[in-house]
Amino acid sequence: MADGRTTWDGVRNFTARNNLRAMKKGDSCLFYHSNEGKEVVGLAKVSREAFPDPTAEGEDWSAVEIEPVRALEHPVTLATMKTHRVLKGMLLIRQPRLSVVPVTSDELDALLELSKAAP
Repeated sequence: MADGRTTWDGVRNFTARNNLRAMKKGDSCLFYHSNEGKEVVGLAKVSREAFPDPTAEGEDWSAVEIEPVRALEHPVTLATMKTHRVLKGMLLIRQPRLSVVPVTSDELDALLELSKAAP
């Protein structure tokens, strides 16, 4: 949030890379802490579509630039998502090794609703 924007780089999985390449300027995305906390903590939007990943040194990898939109009222944990009737089918749950996955509008709505509830 403090930086105002960041580059989403360092993705080294072909499926995740292709998901990055499919992102369009203005698309919403979720900010998920994948190591510490394992929870969705905020919303962001794509401000620059896929470009060559500057950390890839000549390899065919991509990055996008994102800007924060807002922090969620309350983080939504992975444990909560795994038990929710809509979210338990998310690719984030079914393919947890992917760092970039598409999210359906129903999944986004469910996450935003859960984020309004106190932990």
